[in-house]
Amino acid sequence: MSPRLLFVLLCAYLAPANAEPCPDWNTTRARAEVAHLRQTLAHWDDHYHRQGIALVADELYDQSRQQLLTLQTCFNLPGSDNPLASARGPIPHPVPHTGVDKLADEQAVHNWLLGKKDVWIQPKVDGVAVSLIFRQGRLSQLLSRGDGTQGHDWSRHIPRLSGVVHELPQPLDTVFQGELYWRLEGHVQAEAGSANARGTVAGLLARKQLSDAQGAGIGLFVWDWPTGPDTQAERLAQLATLGFADSLRHSVAISTFEEAAHWRQHWYRSALPFATDGVILRQDSRPPAERWQARTPYWIAAWKYPFRQALAQVRGVHFRIGRTGRITPLLQLEPLRLDDRQISQLSLGSLARWQQLDIRPGDQVAVSLAGLTIPRLESVVHRSPQRTPVIVPDPAEHHALSCWQASEGCQQQFLARLAWLSGKQGLNMPGTGPSTWQRLIDSGRLTTLADWLDLDRDTLATVPGIAQARANHLQHAFAQARQQPFERWLRALGVPAPAALKLGPDWPTLASRNIEQWLAEPGIGPGRATQLRGFFNHEQVQALALQLRQHAIEGF
Repeated sequence: MSPRLLFVLLCAYLAPANAEPCPDWNTTRARAEVAHLRQTLAHWDDHYHRQGIALVADELYDQSRQQLLTLQTCFNLPGSDNPLASARGPIPHPVPHTGVDKLADEQAVHNWLLGKKDVWIQPKVDGVAVSLIFRQGRLSQLLSRGDGTQGHDWSRHIPRLSGVVHELPQPLDTVFQGELYWRLEGHVQAEAGSANARGTVAGLLARKQLSDAQGAGIGLFVWDWPTGPDTQAERLAQLATLGFADSLRHSVAISTFEEAAHWRQHWYRSALPFATDGVILRQDSRPPAERWQARTPYWIAAWKYPFRQALAQVRGVHFRIGRTGRITPLLQLEPLRLDDRQISQLSLGSLARWQQLDIRPGDQVAVSLAGLTIPRLESVVHRSPQRTPVIVPDPAEHHALSCWQASEGCQQQFLARLAWLSGKQGLNMPGTGPSTWQRLIDSGRLTTLADWLDLDRDTLATVPGIAQARANHLQHAFAQARQQPFERWLRALGVPAPAALKLGPDWPTLASRNIEQWLAEPGIGPGRATQLRGFFNHEQVQALALQLRQHAIEGF
């Protein structure tokens, strides 16, 4: 059953305890944010219900709808929108489509199962919900779910739906409820996600006419027979004899939470002929069909799969400046959990990407996990109507030859140069990470990349945060660094030379080379030759080389 269509029926029942904390906004901003979010949701709803076009993934829609409810509750604002306003059709369903209670976590599943017996579990097929009306055994009418009570007539598509049973082996007058889905071969939900399968079916059914090939791509999963036998086992058995074998094939009787968890994982990671977004738990006993209503009943619940994308609130935008002057935008997020990972920061990779997306504090973004581990921005979902100014570093002031000293505007790049110098790729100075260098900078003891060579253990011990034992350790690391060979010192300073190039014999020789001499070296092209020439002739780099010569560092 389509998650977006069902979500709106149970929003009023969702537990506010699962919502995010209320934001610290004044009333004016809260009203503006809620009005903007409501407008966006109405736009999505209209496209989804009238045109069969999903402008956003169902899980992001669900989270956005929940966010609206949370904000309305936080600021005591009325909710007057009707998400299904454009879904309601002119034709009443013979039996209303109920909603499905969505269980938030394992504890909620435990609670739902408590005291229930004769429970069955099925995959929650990610398609489009319909009513199929048979008269004298022939499929005579196909109705969209609509608002659960009234839907649209899709009977014009029946002749093209070759994957749907058109005639029963018995002349029954009955109605089935099920899901029209897009056929997928060997689809593994954990690996491929929804593959836009539901959107494909919704878009096709919104058309006036289908081709034979399009109709053949649509399958049917019957998940209920409102007027069928009293028990689920009997219903499934008779559905199989009527031609709906998938219902029996993908249904299992369970009695414990552990069994439910097993089948949820099994279907999540196993090949199926359709996309799914969770499992359905269904109690065997239920009221007669004439008592069904278009709202969440007690006998059905959904246990969704983990979100592949989570909606994240941006609380700040910062910029990290690296050793070479590269500026990397970082989004500071309200902490969220995605696939058992806690995420509070997200890298955008490049300044150009941030400038293109123009993400500001208060915006909401979709986050996924690349390779199941690395947080990745998927899209900007909501833009806050309040565009908070962001201070952006000037790219012209940060490049490969900038910030050799601790000066205003250079703190980040200079600290990154120090971290590189003392790291494994540089002088390999254990215990001299960014925090140690920052203490030395803050104390005024360090303004160039070589000032640490002047520091003895007694001076180090006077720096706030560095005790005597720590000072002894640092002094030992500094002494070892002094003995490193010339080429390693060059690598530590960040010389723009490929690793395979042998550098030497000394600084004066390298500093005297012209472009042509650098081009004569193996693996050096015009661009790299220009970089090397610029490095050895830069005023601040030459001053640093002089400082190292005064400390009798090899090669300088």
